[in-house]
Amino acid sequence: MSIRDGGFIDELRSTENSRIGLYALLLAGIAFYLFPVETAVMTMFKTESAFARTLPFAPPGTDGFTLDALTTAWNTLRPGLINSLLMAIPATIVSALLGSMTAYGLTTISWRGQVGVVVLIIAGIFIPYQAVLVPLAQFWFQVLPGLLNGFVNTVFGFITGGNWQYPSRNGYVQLLQLSITHAAYGIPICTLLFRSYYQSISDEMIEAARLDGASAFSIYRNIILPLSLPMFAVTLIYQFTQVYNDLLFALVLVNEPASQVATQRLAALTGGVVQSFNTTMAGAIVAALPTLLVYIMFGEQFAKGVAGE
Repeated sequence: MSIRDGGFIDELRSTENSRIGLYALLLAGIAFYLFPVETAVMTMFKTESAFARTLPFAPPGTDGFTLDALTTAWNTLRPGLINSLLMAIPATIVSALLGSMTAYGLTTISWRGQVGVVVLIIAGIFIPYQAVLVPLAQFWFQVLPGLLNGFVNTVFGFITGGNWQYPSRNGYVQLLQLSITHAAYGIPICTLLFRSYYQSISDEMIEAARLDGASAFSIYRNIILPLSLPMFAVTLIYQFTQVYNDLLFALVLVNEPASQVATQRLAALTGGVVQSFNTTMAGAIVAALPTLLVYIMFGEQFAKGVAGE
């Protein structure tokens, strides 16, 4: 064997050792991040006595296995899951679509005052939820009902008899209010994400469409929108996760028990003086299933959107 061949073999061994080390590091990272999930799953299938006498991450065993905690969590959270989906899906779609349109108008169309609008949108991202709770509740439960009641009873008083009342206490109306709130609150971050993505799109392609006589809406519908699918996946996943997992706005705007969302029912499930850890873990896993399914279904598009492809 020549010296050259020996050097090639040493280099190949070094590459294999580096790859083995990389795989070992990745496996250690996966185990580190999945360890809490494994602990939650094991706890979910344990009885109270089995949880007390075994380690949290250990299997329950044949004598300590039960599905009662999972059944209790599912029956408690099922109405909240439906309400959360009814609220989160429209809010996610509306905020992503409006964010895309706003970013298109702030990126590819030049007009006076554009920079000021961008600054206001960026500032809207950093407004904390706690700062808007009081005016938000006053708007939905006092200002808006008063305006609508006055308008309908004044303009259409001869039809309504002057007794029309805005159904602010109705559960589905409260879910609609919550959905609109999340959609409005999500527009700034969606706009910023789409704007950074649209800045990488070739200007020559848009200019060519304009020279062909295409309108601004036609350019958006036929060029920008098809190219935005990866970024739509990013914004939809991000916004759905934020809206679905929110508890603060739900506690303020939804006070009808039948209209409570999943996070509200999960908080009620975990409350109390005596903690049932197996039920708590089961509830956390059941509540996390929709977001997990969204990441699984749109994970490839999410990766492409993050990479800017």
